[in-house]
Amino acid sequence: MSGHHKKDVGVTLHRKGASFRVWAPFADSVAVTGSFNGWTETPMDSEGDGYWAATAAGARPGHEYKFVVHRGDEVFHRNDPRALHFTITPGCSVISDQTFDWGDDNFTPVPFEQQVIYELHVGTFNRPDAATVGTFQDVISKLDYLADLGVNMIELMPIGSMLADRGWGYAIDYIYAVESLYGGRYGFLQFVRAAHQRGIGVILDVVYNHLGPDESLDLWCFDGWRQDNFGGIYFYNDWRASTPWGNTRPDYGREEVRQYILDNVRMWMHDCRVDGLRVDSTIYIRNVNGYNDAPDTDLPEAWQLLQEMTTLARRINPSVLTIAEDVGANSYITKPIDFGELENLITELLPH
Repeated sequence: MSGHHKKDVGVTLHRKGASFRVWAPFADSVAVTGSFNGWTETPMDSEGDGYWAATAAGARPGHEYKFVVHRGDEVFHRNDPRALHFTITPGCSVISDQTFDWGDDNFTPVPFEQQVIYELHVGTFNRPDAATVGTFQDVISKLDYLADLGVNMIELMPIGSMLADRGWGYAIDYIYAVESLYGGRYGFLQFVRAAHQRGIGVILDVVYNHLGPDESLDLWCFDGWRQDNFGGIYFYNDWRASTPWGNTRPDYGREEVRQYILDNVRMWMHDCRVDGLRVDSTIYIRNVNGYNDAPDTDLPEAWQLLQEMTTLARRINPSVLTIAEDVGANSYITKPIDFGELENLITELLPH
């Protein structure tokens, strides 16, 4: 990857259409197809660094699209890894309108020591009809009740597009899209705005320790390349891929994958204005086997990524609450980054 930050990976809307950019370093050619071009293939230009880009006149919010990846004799129709909406799971990527009226929202949570956190699962928290899945609007209707209880922070279990629509949210297939059954991205932004209006901050559970499971993922062997039957460019392609949920640990050492995750943090914090992140199972991010004192299976690059995530979140929102779900009771998880402990630990854990 070249030195500049690929901020516009995915879809960028402009007055006359949309620009598309996707990372597929082992592809021979890539095209974009969708309802804006009659599902013909608009060729994408190679930027020489594994990224491909094209502009499509007339593309606008609501249009469906996919990338067509050619490698040798193989052709893959892939969803956009950074798509913000989908028709179904798995279906087609949908161009999303990224504008939102935040009104006079300028919310700052109460100090950490005064926060009263209420964890909830959108799908089951408030279901007026027991046969259907709860939505962000159903949660909004209970915000005054929660505020009266004294709740001033709501922690949402994962809301990313999930493989099982009625799951708990920890089997995410696309980390940028909000589960459509809950109300999608627009519904989530409405919820954040409504919570802020009542003096309630929003903490979001995020899952970066694995994706998937396995071959059901569109990211699996995304551009046709893989090594030793592992998952290709988004994943480790050796023993480090192994998690309790399949061989789908993201390759934290690959710059483009790190940026994929960091840009996701930026989206939740900046675009969606969440006030905190709870990072799921960090012990399986920082160690292949989920061990606490096992240097041979530790992932130094994952420690660094966790540090970068915290730094980025605090740069966007200095009052952000960052939570690590880490059952290892490792004191380095909560030590200040500024003191350099994480860097020292990375050095100590490197195999000699």
